[in-house]
Amino acid sequence: MRLSLPQRLTAQRARWRGLLAALLLTALVADSSALATAGLCDTPGQWYDPQREATLSTAEALAHIEDAHFILLGERHDSSEHHRWQLHLLAALLGRSSIAAVGFEMLPRGSQDALDRWVSGEIRTEEEMLSETRWDEVWGFDPQLYLPLLHFVRMHRIPSIALNVERETVRAVRERGYATLDEAQREGVGQPADPHEEYQEQLAEVLIHHPGDIDLEHFIEAQAFWDRAMAEALSAAYREHGGPVVGLVGRGHVQYGHGIPFQLADLGHEEVAVLLPHATDQECPAPGRADLLFTVAEPPRDDPPPPRMGVALDTDDEAGILIVDVMADSPAEAAGVEPGDRILKAAGRRLEHPRDLQAAVREQPAGTWLPLHIERDGEEREIVVKFP
Repeated sequence: MRLSLPQRLTAQRARWRGLLAALLLTALVADSSALATAGLCDTPGQWYDPQREATLSTAEALAHIEDAHFILLGERHDSSEHHRWQLHLLAALLGRSSIAAVGFEMLPRGSQDALDRWVSGEIRTEEEMLSETRWDEVWGFDPQLYLPLLHFVRMHRIPSIALNVERETVRAVRERGYATLDEAQREGVGQPADPHEEYQEQLAEVLIHHPGDIDLEHFIEAQAFWDRAMAEALSAAYREHGGPVVGLVGRGHVQYGHGIPFQLADLGHEEVAVLLPHATDQECPAPGRADLLFTVAEPPRDDPPPPRMGVALDTDDEAGILIVDVMADSPAEAAGVEPGDRILKAAGRRLEHPRDLQAAVREQPAGTWLPLHIERDGEEREIVVKFP
């Protein structure tokens, strides 16, 4: 009899506890291995091959991936240094004629026409491009992080692909399952391959931190659907343009061979290279996380970091911004904000998108208070968030 995923997770955790003693006995060996790789991936500007536990020059790194049909550059969406790395690598790949197209997770396929007109020069201003692609609605991260990349493909007239699907489509799969959507609702995305059990276990751990009654099977199915959508868009771009396609995507979609690489393999593509930025204060990763890593250091900040409320946000079908998570020891937690709250106004201004709340928070000087008008359990109330 095949165990359900929750039962398998319970059994897996039991095995982990059983292995604890053995792990303790082998700690000295692990420590010596860590010492052996210490210094190999903590120098900014250094490429690292985790499979061979060796450093590479940029020329060697580019040669290492010269046969790849897909080059996936993972990122942390809010890191300026990650996006600079992507831009520099795009330039290096273009110099080797190793780019036929570039795919952007940040844009859904409904924005493809606007993206095409931006790359061709028909759309002339950044403001028009951001409006036409519905940037604030579909992505919301600061466009200044991405504009150098978008200008790069425009300057060189590189075919560019909107890889994503609408947020509502992923939400529908998460809430109801892929099978309940008709062909139009699926935006043309085919049946995803069932993810590796390890990936499913990772997603199950992620679900623990999501509030509300979310079905685990549908949650995993939605992630696989999301990965599949981007894999199919990359595959179509490769067929159309006949050369390497670079994907700019979140690192969670590509690391450990899960996500997009797994779905590409199911589509018949094995020539996939995953490249990730690596922080100087992190240990060298074990083999398997990526094909190559490039060590970056976030630049030091002269000014204090911007204020943060400590919440995870999502848009909602109704008015307002939905709180999906509240971080421990945050100003939001201290103010009594709870998952499931819908924020209607901040400092008296009505909110339409998570970026509206982010802008209101950024405007708060240290030590000030931000009044929020929220809805909880059908009742409206006021909460004041106090920033340190």
